[in-house]
Amino acid sequence: MSEPPGAVSRRPERRAQVIRLRPEHREEYLRLHRDVWPEVLATIRACNIRNYSIYLHGDLLISYYEYIGEDHAADMARMAADPATQRWWQLTDPCQEQVPGAQPGEWWTALPEVFHTD
Repeated sequence: MSEPPGAVSRRPERRAQVIRLRPEHREEYLRLHRDVWPEVLATIRACNIRNYSIYLHGDLLISYYEYIGEDHAADMARMAADPATQRWWQLTDPCQEQVPGAQPGEWWTALPEVFHTD
């Protein structure tokens, strides 16, 4: 899907995060993500997130996305206020637990980028 007419093209901000998947909720979490709700996908897109992926390594979930907006905090607040996303998180959050070293108020822990090449 292309960007709206008149949209300004800018280099995306690459963002990666990690959280632990609770083993007892593994199958539920994977099942939910095999059929993500269209409303949740629409909100992700409306909040300027592109190329969103979640990877699984052992019990670690690693997310990657590219942010193309101008105000990440405002877009994340808009996502958090979305009723469908709130219902989605009510299902997915119990499947997860923070990793050691997570900052207060941070659910997924941001990962620093150490290398990138185009």
